[in-house]
Amino acid sequence: MGIIGEILGTPLGYIMKFCYDIIHDYGFAIIFFTLLTKVILFPVSLMVQKNSIKMIKMKPQLDALKFQHVDDKDALLDAQSALYKKEKYNPFAGTIPLLIQLPIIFGLIDVVYRPLKHILHFPKEVITALIEKTSEITGIAVAQMGSAPELRVLQCVGDPANHQAFLALGNGALGNYDVSSFVDAMNGISMNFFGLDLSATPSVFALNLLFLIPVLAGLSALIMCIVQNKINVLQIEQSAFAQWGMTLFMIAFSTYFAFLVPAGVGLYWIFGNLFSIPVMYLVNVIYNPRKYIDYDTLNKIKAKTKAENEAKRENNKLSRRYYKEICKDNNLQKMNVMFYSEQSGFYKYFENIINAILEKSDETITYVTSDPKDAIFQKNNPRIKPYYIGGNQLIALMMKLECKMVIMTTPDLEKYHIKRSKVKKNIEYVYVDHACSSLNLTYRTGAFDYFDTIFAVSKSQGVEIREMEKLRGTKRKRIVKCGYGLIDNMIAAYEKLPKEKNEKPTILVAPSWQADNLLDSCLDNILSELICEKYKVIVRPHPQYIKRFPVQMEAILEKYQDQFSEDFAIETDFSSNVTVYTADMVITDWSAIGFEFSFTTDKPTLFVNTQMKVVNADWQKIRMKPFDITARDIVGKSVSKEETRHIAAFVDELLENQESYAQGIRELKQEYFYNLGSSGEAAADYILERIGSHTAQPAQAQPVQEVSE
Repeated sequence: MGIIGEILGTPLGYIMKFCYDIIHDYGFAIIFFTLLTKVILFPVSLMVQKNSIKMIKMKPQLDALKFQHVDDKDALLDAQSALYKKEKYNPFAGTIPLLIQLPIIFGLIDVVYRPLKHILHFPKEVITALIEKTSEITGIAVAQMGSAPELRVLQCVGDPANHQAFLALGNGALGNYDVSSFVDAMNGISMNFFGLDLSATPSVFALNLLFLIPVLAGLSALIMCIVQNKINVLQIEQSAFAQWGMTLFMIAFSTYFAFLVPAGVGLYWIFGNLFSIPVMYLVNVIYNPRKYIDYDTLNKIKAKTKAENEAKRENNKLSRRYYKEICKDNNLQKMNVMFYSEQSGFYKYFENIINAILEKSDETITYVTSDPKDAIFQKNNPRIKPYYIGGNQLIALMMKLECKMVIMTTPDLEKYHIKRSKVKKNIEYVYVDHACSSLNLTYRTGAFDYFDTIFAVSKSQGVEIREMEKLRGTKRKRIVKCGYGLIDNMIAAYEKLPKEKNEKPTILVAPSWQADNLLDSCLDNILSELICEKYKVIVRPHPQYIKRFPVQMEAILEKYQDQFSEDFAIETDFSSNVTVYTADMVITDWSAIGFEFSFTTDKPTLFVNTQMKVVNADWQKIRMKPFDITARDIVGKSVSKEETRHIAAFVDELLENQESYAQGIRELKQEYFYNLGSSGEAAADYILERIGSHTAQPAQAQPVQEVSE
């Protein structure tokens, strides 16, 4: 073992001698030594238990951070570190028992190999003389005795025929010592434990009594893991597959390890596993996880995750069926235009375009969605061919497309799982925006580099694209003046509604789901001011917030449930926009709903300046200030988080000046959007012209001109 064994074995040798002096049996001394180490290290076990409880408590938040920073590993690590610091969690605490266990193992190996030094505490010169005499008697050179010469001495002394030879050392090299006392001491120590030679190393090729040690090591690991899977705070949260995977690993490792070390170390390992069981029960009594962890919420999340995983398996079967269907009978070669949607709610961004194409031509629309419950399947229009394709099938389909045009709201083409076709290189890929915000601020760097065409909502988006092309040195894209179909439809729907004045001003609190959103940063300030007889308040969390932060959402609902009334509610049903249409004012942070509300109703929005929603870290490198910033104080007013303590005053100010704000909103709306009210027709004209439809009307959409220097 060398210097490492010397350093680690010496202190452990004293502990082992203490155990041996009490019990006077080498095997039971090792067992007592094992128990003693568990007692000494019990505070570490308590610390690990506390740390593990913190990890389970944080699990929902950590899962949410993974969703929130799915494409930014550095941001994810920073957010996790901040959470760990806040909760005083040490991510390395779980490794401490292992880090302590390793030196104990190395030290114990040295103790087993060197009983003369560690158990009997013979002087160094005596040990050297005894080893040399053993070499002389056995004819084995000292260098050939390997790492266990002291064990050779014990074996040699154990033979009565060699007693006189060792006693003769008192007349020579060890004349100053009472050699007979050393011989008696060596004869008094036995490495035999119920017929097992604890100094010997088991062999996989020798089926003898020593073979029991590896077998028992594996069995003890099995028993420990079974208990651990039932009561350990971390293991309980693992899947059955993960639990039994770790169990099989521990059995294999324990068995293999016991074949590598002396049987005495294997005995330590066996009882180390067994003594871990009462330790687990004891730490659970002292720090009962159920006192600190909301298992009801965790079980709901686990049940939801299980249901989602089962749904994924079923959806994968469905996806394979649709994939085969879209690829058969030369369908890929026959289609002209394909729309791709990430989920059901995205049809609203294509609806006007598709309707105009169907009206203006006899084209058939291929509509691919990654949502098996997409509302497109309920359209029952023979000229719309919907397909649910997700996972690996989606990746494969995208790379083998042969149509003329692909239209999608998904950015980052070529950067992640969605690639351009490898079969047909000249397909035109068109990006349709699903917000009326800045393309530079709210999308990742290079999100549009591999598109051929951008359907611009506004002139400012076209300017941003041109500036980003210059900055990044990417190809020049077609920028088509289209507009924003969702706003067109929202305005049309709102105009059809009867306009009835609310008995009380209705305030809609509709935050985003990003970090530092209203729900997490200043909801208490807002509601403490607004929940009163003066207003009707509706809190409408973002759907992604409910999906990704279930624990926080549950806590909010529980906190305010006693205050729910006709004048205060938290709305989690997003099937209707009635709440948006009937509100007198919206309070939001950086959510696009503020602009959609104001541009639909001509009513003002109160913006709270939480941490700005920045997806593109390079957004300030181009000259143009994002619309998300410039428009805030035109369609309403922006205030700091601190000012939300007095938010009622700002609410009253906006309500009193609604008409003044309405005028500014109408002017901005007319100036900002292309083809307000007819965006679908403009986009359809362009599409039909590009795919060469013979029934297309003359195209009205024209590219935006180059930005002047």
